[in-house]
Amino acid sequence: MRRINGTALIIAGLIATVAALAFPVWSYADRSGTGQANVAASTVSTQWGPLTASDRDLLVKVRLAGLWELPAGQQAIDRAPTQAIKDCGDHLVVGHTDLDKRAISVAAKLGVELPNQPTEQQQGWLRELSEAQGDEYERKFANLLRNAHGKVFSAIALVRHTTRNELIRQLASDANVTVLDHITMLEATGKVDFDALANEAAGTLTESPSGPPPPNGNLPPAAAPIEPTGNETFTSEPSTQPGAPTAINTNRPDPEDAPTPSP
Repeated sequence: MRRINGTALIIAGLIATVAALAFPVWSYADRSGTGQANVAASTVSTQWGPLTASDRDLLVKVRLAGLWELPAGQQAIDRAPTQAIKDCGDHLVVGHTDLDKRAISVAAKLGVELPNQPTEQQQGWLRELSEAQGDEYERKFANLLRNAHGKVFSAIALVRHTTRNELIRQLASDANVTVLDHITMLEATGKVDFDALANEAAGTLTESPSGPPPPNGNLPPAAAPIEPTGNETFTSEPSTQPGAPTAINTNRPDPEDAPTPSP
């Protein structure tokens, strides 16, 4: 009887072990996994190309940015104590008015529902700005908005790189121009805490930094500049010019009006 009980315990233990090993496989069987499976997850076909979950998320992010940054810009124009912050507010209002029209037009064509209110976090930022005064207001304005723009800037870049949808690609290009303009204006105020931005970003890194070794006090050999060869004539100009003011309008067409929904 003892031998039988011992055998039964061994068999029960083996069954429990197999079940424990099988559970992760069963519980993750419906996950999208990695690679192409992730790209295909929640993707729908449109006449402008496949529309992924990341594409739709970008549309929502652009809309949400306008819902809180435009009123923040209006507030800055009305109450900021310095002209630099007022100028930022001007760019925020103009840029997000334009970008929001583009997002609404694209969303209507693609059948994507957009939010009509900022998130709780964004509403909290607006409350922080409303309660601040003087120099504290300027620092909060510059840093809250610079941090938000920096995060959405990287999200835009990834979608612009990977999207297969023509409308999303154009919206990402438009958003890229607008967000970079706002980042530049915010940094020009002299109120941005770059140490805080770097420390926050470092807290999310999972890999060790790479790159050349730190300087040792000796100047390295100067790198040879790259130069075109041949006798070609070039017509384009460098994309940036030191000291030149940023501009929102890059001769892109006006945003289309959103199509009227059918009854």
